[in-house]
Amino acid sequence: MRLGTMEILLILVLALVIFGGGKLAGVGKALGQSIKEFKNEIKDDDKPAAGEAAKKDE
Repeated sequence: MRLGTMEILLILVLALVIFGGGKLAGVGKALGQSIKEFKNEIKDDDKPAAGEAAKKDE
């Protein structure tokens, strides 16, 4: 199931009506920060901690 252009526009218009312009900008900003933090945490989990790397060498 794919969303077409009309469906996306309809969702955006409904979100604008429900939340209003000011709140929608705040929601978008919070969502962007959450995604950024999530990506940073994923990258940090991929790298072993300095202490773990030293223990593996022993």
